[in-house]
Amino acid sequence: MRNTTAPRSPGPTKPSRRSGRRGATTARAALFDVDQTLVQAKTMVEFWRFWTVQWLADRTPEEADRPLRPLLALPRQEANLGYYLMFRGTAPEELAAAGRAWFADFMTRDDTLLPGTLRELQRHRARGDRIVLVSGSLHACLDPLARLLTADVLCTEQEVGADGRFTGRLNRSVVGPGRLRTVSAALRAWGIESGHCSAYADHESDLELLHTVGDPVVVGDDPVLRAVAGDRGWRRLPGPVSRPRPAAPVHP
Repeated sequence: MRNTTAPRSPGPTKPSRRSGRRGATTARAALFDVDQTLVQAKTMVEFWRFWTVQWLADRTPEEADRPLRPLLALPRQEANLGYYLMFRGTAPEELAAAGRAWFADFMTRDDTLLPGTLRELQRHRARGDRIVLVSGSLHACLDPLARLLTADVLCTEQEVGADGRFTGRLNRSVVGPGRLRTVSAALRAWGIESGHCSAYADHESDLELLHTVGDPVVVGDDPVLRAVAGDRGWRRLPGPVSRPRPAAPVHP
């Protein structure tokens, strides 16, 4: 049976503090993009396949991929809007339950988290920094990961209609210009200056965010980010290793 109990969203943690000169304190944050920066996979793609093939059990893997192909060819912001339209009419509680089931299955695979980025996250936690996941992905995917890592989440917020179901529209998008706006607003609320932050990202669309923090880190081999990192002396970490997509198990 499906568990349709809605999970609690990870609550905000207290801003971290580090001692400075003359007893001053400085709040710091480490901002982590998720897909192919912290985890190997593209969570939205992986979750859609799980949702249709395993949770709803109404499509084959090939049929599940069919609506994704045109979306993946679009710019990220347009693709993001089209993706969430596919969940129109879905109850938030069911999507959250499917997200927990997907994450449990996802974490049984080998090398789901990128080792280099995970080590950086653990270093920041040991230093007392606030850990923040920043993603255009959905709460259903990210909340279980945030609980595992004891992190805050800044991600896409889906609009819920009067009937209690998703309308397919968004209250907040965290791709394109929306990403920097969302991060900036959160840092102001937490009393953290962007210059005291580290940020980890893998795609040229994150360049604006990387420019605003004191410690930008490029993950992977995006040619635009790699060139900027070389010019500015930014740190770089290895990205995902290409590997065959796991076959989708068949079960009711």
